[in-house]
Amino acid sequence: MNIAWSGSSRLLIGAAGLADWLDGLHGAGGLHGSNSLGTPGKPAVTALLLDPAVTDTRITTLVTEELDRAAHTTRRIVPDGDGGPDEILALADATADADLIAVIGGGSLIDRAKLLAVAHEDERARADLRTTGRSGLLTLDARTRRIRPLLAVPTTIGTGSELSRVACLPHNSGKRLVMSDALAPDAALLDPAATETLPPDLLLEGVLEAVFRTVSPYAGNLDDRPVEDALAEVCAVQLVRLGGEAARQLAAGHVPDAGLRMDLARLSGLTQSTWLCFGRDLFSTEGWMIANELSSALGTRKMTAVAALLPALWRAVLAGDTRLGSARRLRRIWDLLRSADSSGDPLPAEPVAGITALMDRWGVARDLVLAPHLLETVARRTVRTWGAGLPMLGGLRAADVNALLTAVA
Repeated sequence: MNIAWSGSSRLLIGAAGLADWLDGLHGAGGLHGSNSLGTPGKPAVTALLLDPAVTDTRITTLVTEELDRAAHTTRRIVPDGDGGPDEILALADATADADLIAVIGGGSLIDRAKLLAVAHEDERARADLRTTGRSGLLTLDARTRRIRPLLAVPTTIGTGSELSRVACLPHNSGKRLVMSDALAPDAALLDPAATETLPPDLLLEGVLEAVFRTVSPYAGNLDDRPVEDALAEVCAVQLVRLGGEAARQLAAGHVPDAGLRMDLARLSGLTQSTWLCFGRDLFSTEGWMIANELSSALGTRKMTAVAALLPALWRAVLAGDTRLGSARRLRRIWDLLRSADSSGDPLPAEPVAGITALMDRWGVARDLVLAPHLLETVARRTVRTWGAGLPMLGGLRAADVNALLTAVA
């Protein structure tokens, strides 16, 4: 079977899965109830957004061949802007004649495709994307809809954007998180060709990102939820186990094999499933928000900021700061994770020492130079964007954020 369901999206496995899905778009009823994709008597038009690094890669060839086989006219677009509202709206206008939007690239490019797709078809969304309020969270109108199908082909591991209902948008020198059911792609194609050129450091960094996204709401909520806890535990354990296997293969001088990369890609997307967080506090990922502002201020990668901040966050949780999470639940999931990695000596039982050792073992960069004058600036900006009356920071004040950043510096 080459097609599976993940929430509201179809998960396509390899070129065969893509072929079946494209055929389904043209079948009776089509994807959205129309007679066929495109105008009768004319070939369907696909707007294919490409990351500059993948224009001549095998995955782009595979996708293009399947679009050709399905008699699509494919127009390539290589965005070169900052991903902000002006570029999103320009891309929406440039793809206005397309019947299908497809994207091959990392999480940020997939986010652009998701945003342009809703902006083209919904004037409310166009207006919302241009808003300039201070909030880092933008929830699109519940009536927002997307008519044209959207296909995402991720070339990285970690963001899970290919299956999520959120997208990041540059905002006030940082990033805004945009949420809407209409942002979830109709289909995500996973193929080992998509990650065969992914640098080793970004592969393991992406695995850590998926672990972080799974563990944060798990430990960030104080109450047990047996079903959702079990799902999160399985995902996190498998991510660490497979991440350890990837680290072991890399240490032996080998590129992680295709099957392993596919397993990691599926797990990465699965961590975006709403079932893992059903019934949990929606805003239990303060670490992501702080790291988001920190990475923007320093001009560094988001996961470098996350990795630098993670020990300080866990240390605060273990010290009893229930605004950041449950020490009991953090210890419980770390007990499971430390036993899952077999790529070296047993990891420390103490969670902070353990996650630090795991990041070092995987070679995840986490060294940041944070000048003292930036501490207060980042803390103030974090609270202004996500707190100070907004619900996302869960009561954290500038002094609390400053203390976490001081521990990083």
